[in-house]
Amino acid sequence: MRNMIVPQIFKCLSRLPLSVARALGVIVGNCMWLSKGRGYRVTLKNVRACFPNLSPQEVQQLVRESLIETAKTAAEVSIIWRNSWAWLQSRIVEVEGEELLRAELAKGRGLVALAPHLGNWEVIAPYLASIAPLTAMYQPVAIPALDKMILAGRSKSNINMAPTNRKGVCMLLKALQQGNIVGILPDQLPKKDAGAELANFFGQETLTMSLVHSLISRTQSRAVALFAKRVPGGFKVIVLPADEGIYSEDALVSVRGLNASVENCVYLAPAQYQWEYNRFRFPKAHQLAREHKRQLFSCKQQECDSNP
Repeated sequence: MRNMIVPQIFKCLSRLPLSVARALGVIVGNCMWLSKGRGYRVTLKNVRACFPNLSPQEVQQLVRESLIETAKTAAEVSIIWRNSWAWLQSRIVEVEGEELLRAELAKGRGLVALAPHLGNWEVIAPYLASIAPLTAMYQPVAIPALDKMILAGRSKSNINMAPTNRKGVCMLLKALQQGNIVGILPDQLPKKDAGAELANFFGQETLTMSLVHSLISRTQSRAVALFAKRVPGGFKVIVLPADEGIYSEDALVSVRGLNASVENCVYLAPAQYQWEYNRFRFPKAHQLAREHKRQLFSCKQQECDSNP
């Protein structure tokens, strides 16, 4: 039943005007806050941990705003998938820092674009692809009809979707070697068979992907962090320089730089970060991270060259 209902919900949402979708997000987010369900509990736990100096009233306010903004994102995404780049471009009311992005890309070593779960991250891929060819990793969802909808919505002009496996990593390496853009969601919990390190994120020791460190160390590419902030009338794309630590040869220092890059974005719009994601969980994480640290990146350069 769920496999049938969820895709239909997204199809219905895709027909809504953006303003109506956002109004719906306000209603749903407030309902989540009032019901005190799982999303509320995870958000509350994360906000308390990451902002220990907030008063109880300020914590509740941020939790409520976060639930509303996350609900707005959920209501918006299928609209973005359905519509063209021309439509989305007309809703990007401002871009801040594009000159930095273009300058880093012009160095010819490829660009790693870090797009955390902040604002509406579905805006970022089409925006980047309007500047240069983009390759982004994609992990299929469990519902086939919804997976088809998402993949079709993301696989637009100038965008290549790479699977979350060794072949996908090779596709990312090739894209960087060709001087193109690679898009990464840097704040997801890595799979148990992927490289990871424990690194500070908002004061919490957090299992963090080492994929970006591996890509940069193998290609000498540059990196930026960016997000699409939700503003009246549409979105404002904000591009920031990556923390310099991300370029370190030391994996742990690099991963700390990755998390610092995400933090710098989140501080600009804390209510629009997906605090509902239960990221701070890592049973036996340190041992797990060390054990699987290089597994995903063990393919030799020749093997990558053999994958088109």
